[in-house]
Amino acid sequence: MGKKNKKHNRKKAEKSGGKLSNKEYEDELKYLQGEMVKLQYWVKARGLRAIVLFEGRDAAGKGGAIKRITERVSPRVFRVVALPAPSERQKSQIYLQRYMEHFPSAGEVVIFDRSWYNRAGVERVMGFCSDAEYEDFLRDIPEFEHYLIERGIILIKYWFEVSMEEQARRFEQRIEDPRKVWKLSPMDVESYKRWYEYSRARDAMLEASDTKHSPWHLVRSDNKKRARLNCMSHLLSQISYKDVLPDKVKLGIRNMKGKYDDAPLKAHRFIPDRY
Repeated sequence: MGKKNKKHNRKKAEKSGGKLSNKEYEDELKYLQGEMVKLQYWVKARGLRAIVLFEGRDAAGKGGAIKRITERVSPRVFRVVALPAPSERQKSQIYLQRYMEHFPSAGEVVIFDRSWYNRAGVERVMGFCSDAEYEDFLRDIPEFEHYLIERGIILIKYWFEVSMEEQARRFEQRIEDPRKVWKLSPMDVESYKRWYEYSRARDAMLEASDTKHSPWHLVRSDNKKRARLNCMSHLLSQISYKDVLPDKVKLGIRNMKGKYDDAPLKAHRFIPDRY
């Protein structure tokens, strides 16, 4: 990680065991997002290829963490992939094929908001795959991931762990908030009923795929703000990078020759000034 800004209050935020104040959170978030920008330039300069997987139960906080990681960096470098249910054509393909289409080229970080581990989670619990397909996946996936790493791809896997009580609270919040109701699908409601089935599927997945070359990193996510900061800090620690930010841009002097009157715009339609 790059050199720390002297004004940054990072240690205090990390050591505090109580509630994280909004100011502490915003200060820490600003710092970490600045480091993400540095990482972005380093990934681009070195031609690195990275895949970051985000897995966890519904309402575990994956989307919020991804948003904070990516909201200050270029989408041309940090690319988010959130695939819908497979089409009939995709169902006839090799299982991993539709994910591989989105793998990074040089100078890219691809973030999967849910990944090929759907087979070990929702597909297993909801019966969308056969026992044989599930068992084949758990057997083969460590070798597949080892293959990716051997070919130079940086692979980082996160599991967001939320408690039963906190998940229920967040689901209730989604029901009551018109801005969030779209996040609650019939599949989410069904998964809510099957807590222990998902727990068993999670444990089997971790047992099969938490390997030395491709470990899982678990994120405690009952506290959303801490989960975001912890995940961002950890992600930055997983890729060794240096500060290769470009020199500060100077705007210079605006060329005022050939002044032009914007009056013609008045003949066109501006939206109403309601605020």
